[in-house]
Amino acid sequence: MMHVLNECNIQSELVQCEAGSEYWEKHGGDSYIPADTQKLMEESDACYKGPTTTIPLPDAPRSVAVSTRQKFNLYANVRPIKTYERLSPERSLDFVCFREATEGLYSGIEFDTSEDSAIAIRKTTRKGCRRIAEASFKWAKERNLKNVVAITKRNILRRTDGIFWSEMESAASANPGIGLEEYYIDNMTQQLVKNPERFNGMVLTSTNLFMDIVSECASGNTGSIGNVYSANMGDKYAMFEPAHGSAPKYKGMDKVNPTAAVLSGAWMAEYLGEPGIRDAIFAATEEVINEGKYVTYDIGGDAGTKKMSDEIASRAASRLRA
Repeated sequence: MMHVLNECNIQSELVQCEAGSEYWEKHGGDSYIPADTQKLMEESDACYKGPTTTIPLPDAPRSVAVSTRQKFNLYANVRPIKTYERLSPERSLDFVCFREATEGLYSGIEFDTSEDSAIAIRKTTRKGCRRIAEASFKWAKERNLKNVVAITKRNILRRTDGIFWSEMESAASANPGIGLEEYYIDNMTQQLVKNPERFNGMVLTSTNLFMDIVSECASGNTGSIGNVYSANMGDKYAMFEPAHGSAPKYKGMDKVNPTAAVLSGAWMAEYLGEPGIRDAIFAATEEVINEGKYVTYDIGGDAGTKKMSDEIASRAASRLRA
């Protein structure tokens, strides 16, 4: 990601810093993010998070992503879903997923009730729901999209999803001309397998866990989770990251797909005021994937991570020089 941005002559300063489970296993503490890294983040305009492992143990810290979202109030996790012609010749998708990213079941409020039982609290606030509802309608309005889809389980979770739905209705009332539909989470996952084209040109919006599931399900249509990029947006800060998690078993093997990492970085360049870099990298990436000569194993090629990213960097830089 950094190589591609540097080849495109990005004007923002990129400072590498440490975070994640490898640091924590060596140094301990109550966070995966060291104090000096947190200080750098506070002094920066945005941050980019590479894939980091979260250890599934009760005494381990919260993930780097969740900690950062909560620290900076990055309430909108945005994951565009777009297919590539070579990878999905029979399917053409183009929609976006908006996920509330600071509360819900990911609030991390859990406690034991006995040796054999525990409870997790699904925290839902009107403020949190209002922010994600307004952000999703703002995205639709700025891009002339005509529909927003709210994903709930309101027939069962009547109070928590009731708050979410009422704020979606309020946002719809404030944005005449943009329609609002509701799908229950179980039906939505079926639709994303059966008829995902139904949602083209729409914004899909939901609470934290539901949209984490929905966006992962939707990404299955893009050819590889390695293609899905994302941003975490707040009012004053943003974190960019590939939507996929870490794959420690592939570390150092020059094997994994760099697409999501590179496109997340390109989106960060746009956020930092260089939209031309974003456009050049997106165009170069689409060209490389559809050509199919310099792509990784998961999308039908035999190129390594470095070869594919080098090709994207070269073509993006050429576009910027043209």
